[in-house]
Amino acid sequence: MIYDIRHVTKYLYEAQVSSAKLALRLTPADRFGQRRISHSLICRPMPRRLVRQRDFFGNDVTIVLIDTALVDLEITALARIEVMRTPLVNAGPDWQAVVARAIAEPSLEATSPVHFLFPSARIALADEVTRYAGESFATGRPIVEAARDLAARIRRDFAYHPSSTEVFTPLEEAFAQRRGVCQDFAHIMIAGLRGLGLPAAYVSGYIRTIPAPGAKRLEGADASHAWVSVWCGPQIGWFGIDPTNAIDAGNDHIVLAIGRDFADVSPIYGVFRGSGAQELEVGVDVIPLEQAPGAAVAPELAPQGN
Repeated sequence: MIYDIRHVTKYLYEAQVSSAKLALRLTPADRFGQRRISHSLICRPMPRRLVRQRDFFGNDVTIVLIDTALVDLEITALARIEVMRTPLVNAGPDWQAVVARAIAEPSLEATSPVHFLFPSARIALADEVTRYAGESFATGRPIVEAARDLAARIRRDFAYHPSSTEVFTPLEEAFAQRRGVCQDFAHIMIAGLRGLGLPAAYVSGYIRTIPAPGAKRLEGADASHAWVSVWCGPQIGWFGIDPTNAIDAGNDHIVLAIGRDFADVSPIYGVFRGSGAQELEVGVDVIPLEQAPGAAVAPELAPQGN
């Protein structure tokens, strides 16, 4: 499946901003079952300096320095991506065997499961979340089967409600109120898995949304999305699963970045020098160019957005 992606972020400032330094994670990954055909970034006003690099986890990062006085800022990311993932039919090994294997993993490379076993900046471990996850992980249950069951329970038990949380809402609060957005559901699932001793990573990206039969697709109707990657042992490796929709991460999912939690993969992060409030507007278009023969389409996807 090939997609054209357009991600536009607009800032409008109440008072003039004298400068800005930003880290942009808006370049889709060229791995994880996808191929980056092309990509470009457009900033208005034009930055004085733009540096491309990779972070510890291998995500592409663009550092932008703007020293022109401004009252608005627009960042447009354009990409063409081919996604070629094969559905996972293996239910995986006993999840407790994966726990034992993960803690004994000697590698400290970026993809090593050891980096994703412990609490991180935005994901604290909580007994109630671990107990909730543990209901899906009976003794001897295959890990993929158990992870799918946990994702299905999160989809069933939690309401997607964009106004119920904000980007910095603690996962404990979202868990207690049983409401949130994809960021919250990914954090909750990761906390539960790590509480059981299973490595789990946070994935940011996009998902293709499918309009109702007979309805036209609306420009800007897509949004950024988040899901989970759980390590299932050396034979399977990392397995992507989407708790917002209770589906495996398939050919409708496009990966931007992977990290321990949202703090590692925020699409735009940085510092503005100025005072006053700001308004933020984000629009994302994920447009399929071709449908591979026999490729599955994810049904009834929930509304998306972080």
